Amino acid sequence: MSTLLEKQIKVNRIVTTSTEHARAIEDPARAKVMEILYRQAMSADQIATALKKTGYKKALTTVRHHLEILKESGLIEVVKIEESRGAITKYYGTSTKLLDFETPKDFESQYSKVIDNTSAKIEKILKGLTPKTSKTKGKKSPEYSQYLVMEIMNRAMTNVFENSGKK
Repeated sequence: MSTLLEKQIKVNRIVTTSTEHARAIEDPARAKVMEILYRQAMSADQIATALKKTGYKKALTTVRHHLEILKESGLIEVVKIEESRGAITKYYGTSTKLLDFETPKDFESQYSKVIDNTSAKIEKILKGLTPKTSKTKGKKSPEYSQYLVMEIMNRAMTNVFENSGKK
């Protein structure tokens, strides 16, 4: 037997999510619902209309099905309930920002220097955090410590992104 191709794999990306969250957003329409609901509460009717404007023609029953899946996963929640003429309208919202984009083909060559330089600085910070997170109470597995560091980074990045437009 001869080897025709062998390539060393360098890990350069970690995605932090649960299997439940991944299953919930595997459908492109549900991922679009997450994007639509970020910072804006909407009813199922309003979501169906917004989806239609972005090219997803979904029946209201299908939209409600998608909302139920997202709600069960914990990615969205009912944020308001209104009663009008005996009818109940639920409004959904999320505090989770889904960053979804296609990476340009020249991404690596265009941004490799800034990524390498910045990564080195952040690595120093993370090496200081890792011993602290491994001493946490409860779960003490290395994976949990890694998850905790990722959650710290995630929340810090969220604060930076959310406050970048504010002065």
